[in-house]
Amino acid sequence: MAAENPDPKTGEINLFDPAFLACPQPVFRSVRDRCPVTRAAITQGPVITRYEDVMWALRHPEIFSSEMHEQMGLGTERPMIPQQIDPPAQTRYRKILDPCFSRRRMALIEPDVRRHANALIDKIVDLGECEFDEAFAIPLPCTAFLSLLGLPHDHLKRFLELKDGIIRPDSTDMDEAARIRADTGREIYAYFEDVIEKRRANPGDDMLSFLVKIEIDGKRLERNEMLDICFLLILAGLDTVTATLGCSVAYLAANPDQRERLVRDPSQIPGAVEELLRWETPVMMVPRVVKSDVTMRDVQIKKGEIVTLLLGASNTDDKMFSNAETVDFERERNRHIAFGAGPHRCLGSHLARMELQVALEEWHRRVPEYSIKPGEVPIYAIGIREVKYLPLVWQPARSESA
Repeated sequence: MAAENPDPKTGEINLFDPAFLACPQPVFRSVRDRCPVTRAAITQGPVITRYEDVMWALRHPEIFSSEMHEQMGLGTERPMIPQQIDPPAQTRYRKILDPCFSRRRMALIEPDVRRHANALIDKIVDLGECEFDEAFAIPLPCTAFLSLLGLPHDHLKRFLELKDGIIRPDSTDMDEAARIRADTGREIYAYFEDVIEKRRANPGDDMLSFLVKIEIDGKRLERNEMLDICFLLILAGLDTVTATLGCSVAYLAANPDQRERLVRDPSQIPGAVEELLRWETPVMMVPRVVKSDVTMRDVQIKKGEIVTLLLGASNTDDKMFSNAETVDFERERNRHIAFGAGPHRCLGSHLARMELQVALEEWHRRVPEYSIKPGEVPIYAIGIREVKYLPLVWQPARSESA
């Protein structure tokens, strides 16, 4: 019999339990109610779950710091910029990077994203089935991201291998996993070093060209600064939107009444994007290193400890959200923190929202009725909560043309 999660005696939460990854909300509720500041079962690090507490931590990087390059062991030689540095140094980089991901800039690339969505659907719509992750959730946002950076689309397979080599190395042995990450990290640096040199010689209008031309305080970015920005971009840009899209469609496939609402009234899709970000929260936990002793809800957290901020639990906190256990596409003032908060709030949130809205609009226009293939069960990944296997079926005759 599977162990209870959280542990009924200690209150510890197992963040790597497959059952938890597939359906985390009941565990979130239990740990919030019983022990809102608890410990992780494997690492023994503190876990903070309440919206109020998580928000406070996100807004106080001087105590809950992102400067944890060495602790994370992600194959990097230096901190990723701007994610692994704190203000005031981080603020300088955000000022130049935020405009690259503005709402206005995302609106300019939306038509291309929409065309690509329909091209992907064209390949499968008459088949009546697909594995959603491979057929749609991976290629749509990843190709859009490569376009934004001005990188070749036919390099996508290589980029996905590099991303997985860092986030999900193919080994359960810790030493071997560390070696894979280190080797992959060197490949990432080498790839972008070559691209940056080419952009310096022949800049275009893509984001990497912007990096070689932009100045901070009258100085161009140094080589390592650009490489450290690129390292972050490949990890963030190739995983999180895919994960969110897969989790959203898995929910809609399992809840046909909610799916039918979007088909009948596509104007609800923007609200559905926000509510599914709240309810599913694929990036459901983020780490921080504690810079000074702090007490939260009578629990003492020591300097140097690695804390997990459980965003998913915060987003279903009934002290913040009315009827938090109900998925309501018309929820007002949906102040979820699926993109984080404070100075490290997700750089690409506008890009993610645009891609998710376009994806759900075009998918439900072309494939209005679908379900999980009988006899199959979606499989969720560890870490960022991604549906890595989502087999869907539908009646081809019911699908509309582009």
